[in-house]
Formats: sequence, structure tokens, C-alpha cells
Amino acid sequence: MATTKDSINAAQLKKNILKLCLCHLSFQEPNQRALIIESQHILDAGGLKMEEDAILQKSLKWLRDLSKGNISHELEALTLEGLQIVHAQKGSIRCNFVVPTRASDPDGNWHVGAMATLIDDVAATAIYSVVDHVKLSLDFSISFYSTAKIQEEVEIEAKVIGEKGSLTQVVVEVTRKGNRELIALGKQWMASDKKGMKPSQVSSKL
Repeated sequence: MATTKDSINAAQLKKNILKLCLCHLSFQEPNQRALIIESQHILDAGGLKMEEDAILQKSLKWLRDLSKGNISHELEALTLEGLQIVHAQKGSIRCNFVVPTRASDPDGNWHVGAMATLIDDVAATAIYSVVDHVKLSLDFSISFYSTAKIQEEVEIEAKVIGEKGSLTQVVVEVTRKGNRELIALGKQWMASDKKGMKPSQVSSKL
């Protein structure tokens, strides 16, 4: 089976062939030259799209590994247990989540600490899909508007809304599944780790 890397290499090979054609094509053949230039632009766009898709898949794998406890602490894995990714694109991710019993507070509600951890990780995944690495939380705030009960299904949606230098801002909405009632709104600035920490070495950024 061809891998994403193989596809990218094939696209690069085609680009190199087109460049050779451009070098040897006479300027007295403008129609042919225009056709080759147009083809090169299509290949450039296709190669970029494949690269973006590969980064997106890496970010989603990182989140799945967190939820399974492969690269995270046991407590963090428990807070993400059962997380389902339902839609993802560059800079945006939406998940469904049934609040697990082990994430309960004394009143039978979703523990705010567990909710904050989940918001943090989904936010980091959205940013990862853009910049191809995990960033660390610099400024993190959550506004709570309601609560969720144990075994209640919620939806978490994170969107990257701005970048400034090494800083990236993301907003995360937690809503009740069905009526879309807002439960919590997280806003976060994240920054690149100066030590170049690898995704496999990072769990929650809190």
C-alpha cells in the first residue's frame, strides 16, 4: 500500500520533470509553456494538501494516544476515556464525549478539573494540526455556564482563531449534545516549547 510519504515523493518527482520541460521548452511555444506552468501549479497545490493531511493525521493520532494512555499519565487517560473524534480539519476539531463515571465530582457532575484537562488537550490538537508540533499553555481561561451529569453526552469543538509569532490562540466550546446548550467556553494562548519537546513526550499542558 502506498504511504503518504510515497505520494509526496511521487508528486515531487512529477514537479521535477515539469521543471526540466520548462527549461527545454522554447519560448516560441507559449501555449504549451502555459499548460505546463498550470500543471505545475496544480501539483504544488496537491503536494501541499497531502502534507497538510499528514500533519492532521499526526495530530489526531496524538490525541487518540492520549485517550488510550499510550503517551499520558493514567489520570489524564481516565479523563479522556471514550473521546470520539467526529470531524477534523486544519485548525479545527470536533469530538463527542460521554462523561465517564470516574470523572465525577461529589455531586455527580462532570468534575471541572477533568473538563479542563480535556479542553486543554483538544485545544492542543487543533493547534498541532496547524503547526505540526505540540505547544504549551501560556494563558488558559475557562468560563462555566452550566454543568454535565455523569453519562451525559457532550460535544467539544476547538478552533484556532489567531497566530502571533510563536503564539497561537484557540477557542474551545463544550456544549450539551442535542440542544447545543453551552456548558463551558475555554480560551487559550499556547507557545512553542523552546526545548523542542516532541509530541510523544507531552501529555496535558496544564
